[in-house]
Amino acid sequence: MAILSKTFPELGLTKEECKEKSWIESAASAANRFQIEDQPLEALLNRTPITHGSFKLKSDYVKEPMTKAAIQGIWKRLESQDIEGVTLAVIPYGGRMNQISESKIPFPHRAGILYQIGYILGWEEKGVEAEKRHLNWIREIYSYMTPFVSKSPRAAYVNYRDLDIGSNNKYGKINYKQACVFGSKYFGNNFNRLVKVKSDVDPYNFFWHEQSIPLSSDHMV
Repeated sequence: MAILSKTFPELGLTKEECKEKSWIESAASAANRFQIEDQPLEALLNRTPITHGSFKLKSDYVKEPMTKAAIQGIWKRLESQDIEGVTLAVIPYGGRMNQISESKIPFPHRAGILYQIGYILGWEEKGVEAEKRHLNWIREIYSYMTPFVSKSPRAAYVNYRDLDIGSNNKYGKINYKQACVFGSKYFGNNFNRLVKVKSDVDPYNFFWHEQSIPLSSDHMV
């Protein structure tokens, strides 16, 4: 509260408006954000989908402060669409994360990252035209953000699976160069280390999906 009051006094936040929770309690709140927030942890065992609609996720990492003009461009795009279910999640990084080497574990996005952006879009409408309209919108705002986010590669958050940044063509056939495109975005310099681990522990590529890690032998596929 002392830090927030000093850094963001315009929020006018009070202690009564805050809730202290354990990590697992916060996970339960996030998972049930469209329902009653304070549910018992057993609610995490409920496998019934919260919504029956469609959704699309994209992500970015920001290393330099954005200009006011850039932020105004974001607001313009948010206001230009009559779309419900749009969320631009800004997740601050730093602190303890900066103290852990990017090679310590597979997740590399640490020192030098100001915050992560999650572009989250959901819709209930059915049909090809509705899907096309919503996907075009989120891809356009993603394109607009290109100058303001990480580069070479443009990093992405692995838990926001985004097939727009590349995918394996078909089951069991993974092109290493093709996988490098999305692999470097998700895992940075750790990608080739993961290829080695994958080759050692899953040489028959049993655990496969559209953006799975390739085998070393797939260099030649």
